Amino acid sequence: MYTKHPWIRLQRDMKIEWQQLRDEGYDVAEYKDLCAGLSASEEDREDEAVALAKKMRTAAINKDYGYYEPSDLAGIQEAAAHSFPAFDQMPGAAALKDKIAGAWTGRIFGCLLGKPVEGMRRDKLLPLLKGTDNYPMHKYIEQKDFGGGLIKDLGLNLSRCWRDKVDAIVPVDDDTNYTVFTLKLIETFGNEFTSADVMDSWLRWIPMLATCTAERAAYRNAAAGMLPPETATHNNPYREWIGAQIRGDFFGYITPGDPKKAAEYAFRDASISHIKNGIYGEMWVAAMTAAAAVCGSIPDIIKAGLAVIPAKCRLAEDVNKVLEWRANGVTAADAIELIHKKYDEHDAHDWCHACSNAMVVALALLYGNMDFGQSICLAVEAAFDTDCNGATVGSIMGMLLGTGGIGKEWAFADKLMTSIDGYNLVAISDLTDKTMALLSK
Repeated sequence: MYTKHPWIRLQRDMKIEWQQLRDEGYDVAEYKDLCAGLSASEEDREDEAVALAKKMRTAAINKDYGYYEPSDLAGIQEAAAHSFPAFDQMPGAAALKDKIAGAWTGRIFGCLLGKPVEGMRRDKLLPLLKGTDNYPMHKYIEQKDFGGGLIKDLGLNLSRCWRDKVDAIVPVDDDTNYTVFTLKLIETFGNEFTSADVMDSWLRWIPMLATCTAERAAYRNAAAGMLPPETATHNNPYREWIGAQIRGDFFGYITPGDPKKAAEYAFRDASISHIKNGIYGEMWVAAMTAAAAVCGSIPDIIKAGLAVIPAKCRLAEDVNKVLEWRANGVTAADAIELIHKKYDEHDAHDWCHACSNAMVVALALLYGNMDFGQSICLAVEAAFDTDCNGATVGSIMGMLLGTGGIGKEWAFADKLMTSIDGYNLVAISDLTDKTMALLSK
């Protein structure tokens, strides 16, 4: 029964809706237990949940709430920091093509590194890495490295996407689906695409059950006849989660050296399913990817991303903390501990939130020592959403370093499977050529 699939009905996630409203500054403390009870109830109380969510959204904003977080493009641009670092010259056509190829390659294989341990918390992930002689993480996780005792102790599912179970074709993942989707979107509509074009194309090209969290809620809303931005807000407790943050890379691929334009494109995409920090996460990633084509400094790449989002938002505050830790000599291990102290990975809302995962992305970039493998390994070793963060870090590092900076031990195939209509099996070389063709228009 389709109603049993997650992220379609509100009731089971009323605890998350309460957390989301609390994060936005609403005074909803009195409703905490009621929301938790609805989430835990075995009875069908969907109508009650919808009514309560509507009521909570009328609550007052706490007087000490210190953030300013608009969800419209004009408001975001007005509240943004606007301070871009100096960039290098645009690379020549051949060098740029190599960077684009590096970005595609980095995204695909950074995702693959984190894919088999997606959803694992550190209390299982770290014993897994240590038990396979992969801590600190420095290689793919392979099933052949597991001893029988480790399999039993950790309750491992051996059907996961371990490296030695992948041959010449990289399997389907939503983190690569959306990048290929956006390529097709721009091929179809050009740079003048609208949010409505994105939503319509989701319905045409992506199976509903290939979407997750906020994307599935937005898909459901669109199927019911709603238009953006209502698709992002109606009964969508996941509206500041990581979903949009994984969709922004391609907008940076087609705007090298222009992070502001990349962020504008990302806004059109993100606003169909997310609000506030959910939108900012995608704008931040798109801008960083565009900057990485013309900037050799990791801190400056991150600051270019921060320049396109509101200065007084939670995501900017969190990313700036990671920048400060790095500047002040905090070790990578201690920085990971500090992220886990602020965000509880055992809480679904924290585990999948844009802000917690943005901190992991920033950490991996800053502490990766300009090394592709070290960077994506940190993104996965830090836990939280491992395949999403591995993919984002891999994409930015691939754009920065080009294919020459990605060792053969990481990129071992040229074919990718996706759920996107017409692109079910694609070559990375073809994706690169298609991207370059769009740049020439």
